[in-house]
Amino acid sequence: MKEAVDKYDSDHSWHPYTQMREYLDGDRLHVVRGEGCWLEDGEGRRYLDGNASVWTNVHGHADRELDEALRDQLGRLAHATMLGLNHEVAARLAAELAGLTAGRLSRVFFSDCGAMAVEVAVKLSLQSWQLSGHGERRRIVAMAHGYHGDSFGTMALGGAQGFHARFEPWFYPVERMPAPVHVECAGLVGASDMTASLAWLDEYLAAHGAETACLVLEPSVQGAAGMRQQPPGFVAAVAERCRGAGVHLILDEIFVAFGRLGELLVSEAEGVKADFVCLAKGLTAGYLPLGATLTSERIFECFLGAQSEGRTFFHGQTFTGNPLAAAVALKNIEKLKRPGVLSGMRDRAWCLGAGLRGAFGDHPNVRGLRQRGFAACLDLGPADRERRWPVDLRAAHRICLEARRRGLILRALGDSIPVVPPPAISAAELDVLVFTLRDAIDAVAPTFSSELIPS
Repeated sequence: MKEAVDKYDSDHSWHPYTQMREYLDGDRLHVVRGEGCWLEDGEGRRYLDGNASVWTNVHGHADRELDEALRDQLGRLAHATMLGLNHEVAARLAAELAGLTAGRLSRVFFSDCGAMAVEVAVKLSLQSWQLSGHGERRRIVAMAHGYHGDSFGTMALGGAQGFHARFEPWFYPVERMPAPVHVECAGLVGASDMTASLAWLDEYLAAHGAETACLVLEPSVQGAAGMRQQPPGFVAAVAERCRGAGVHLILDEIFVAFGRLGELLVSEAEGVKADFVCLAKGLTAGYLPLGATLTSERIFECFLGAQSEGRTFFHGQTFTGNPLAAAVALKNIEKLKRPGVLSGMRDRAWCLGAGLRGAFGDHPNVRGLRQRGFAACLDLGPADRERRWPVDLRAAHRICLEARRRGLILRALGDSIPVVPPPAISAAELDVLVFTLRDAIDAVAPTFSSELIPS
């Protein structure tokens, strides 16, 4: 069976964010099933899902209640368009999501992924300013080191560093706000400063606030930047400044919401009032693709009018508000709202941080360690701090392959390793994750000593 699947894969598949020459030459993992926080290959070997199937899984694989919600909806309606029509589960989910903001963001525009949720927010902001007679508000601000998706619109927001530099000539202009500095693990802060970020924003808004449509940022943790953290109070300070300048604040909560940081919505837990909140990933607990953009009645009313006025929002995806995804999302939110669920996740997230600090706080190959909720990252390098590993050594990737051989799935990010397990992971499974990762680093990192180059 594995040989046949590998042949199909070799001959026809093209994997995302994967150097295919390296992939085709290496050992491939053929996943056949999942249960709880574990995946299983065709030979019956089990692997702890240490990156939550790319940061999406919330309650584990094959969750009985989520599976049942999906099967029940499948027996009634698999898909129906929302272009001029409606169906029960999308309407119920829209009401549920609006309720997460106490009705302040009362309108929900569904899409099929996180990038589209963000792109919808930016387009709604720009068009609403045009429709309300403020077409001069055209500038867009985004935070440095951000990642909002791989569409052209969201690539421009993220900037040219890293993944998307090749496409920079086609980006629209975006003002880049510096990101703050903050290092936290298990509640202990190693460094914190948001002065430069807020000073830049004050100066920028004083000069260009009246020309600016929106500011986009990932609140609390920038995942693809290596779990780069923001100090407590930073997003609230940005929101206050945006409000004072009349600039729309767009919060990309695609990674951080639905239990990842121990809350349903990070912005609501911090008391931040945004104009748009973008959701995906954990919205369906990692089961199915679904995006959602939440906004206010005030924004919505800008788009009401006769067809001849050109106020319609001409945007949509074929599978917008898919009933199967919406049904799973409703059950996911129901589970997260139950007494003790989110508080239990917060407790286990503290255990994750404590375990990482204990195992790697003074590890010779760990140059940086950050953790907030179930969003952690280890920055790796040679024990000799004067030198570094060459890019083509693929050091962190090779450590992840060793971890996989030991039964733990992780995915490197340059010379860093994000640790992003499902929030449903148990304390015992967290121990397995931490100790297996430490053993993999200890087994592989010393073999790189002959391949170091100056820093």
